[in-house]
Amino acid sequence: MTELFRYFQKFMPLNPESLAALEKICSVVHLKKGDNLQYFGQTCRTIYFINSGVARIYYYKDGVDITESFSFEGDIIARVESLFTGNPSQKAIQVLEDTCFVAINAVQLFALYDSHPQIERLFRLIFEAGYVETVKRIESIQFHTAEDRYEALLLKPNLLQRIPLKHIASYLGITQVSLSRIRAIQR
Repeated sequence: MTELFRYFQKFMPLNPESLAALEKICSVVHLKKGDNLQYFGQTCRTIYFINSGVARIYYYKDGVDITESFSFEGDIIARVESLFTGNPSQKAIQVLEDTCFVAINAVQLFALYDSHPQIERLFRLIFEAGYVETVKRIESIQFHTAEDRYEALLLKPNLLQRIPLKHIASYLGITQVSLSRIRAIQR
């Protein structure tokens, strides 16, 4: 829980009572490379913090596997469209290497909001930051070339060693052949 609580600290400090309440609704989950954390058609009822490893949210469009996002150590991952609506998701979460998560039960979390206003504020700040990241992702697709988006990905350390190129290409919205051309130019 140490890394998770450090993550919370980036947003705001919590009193010991709120930390203890959060710890009670958390559990540790370990998955092997290639496993799905959540499946297509499943309703998201858990928010995950990545202690170690890499995960992606993905979906299929016209039979093509498309990566929506990557998450690394120190990131939160959830299918928020399902979490907030209670509807099954058309997306899945897959781990790309052996991964350790802290799972936060969202139903129990939301129940804590009334008795622990600090927790409600903390998660509002976390979800606001996630929303801003989503808007930035949409704007990068709208306003930047695949080359620019690829360069931005390179700012994450060891990304190319940890993520298969087919997933990087789908995330960028290009073919693997186009990605190979971009990589050749970048060298």
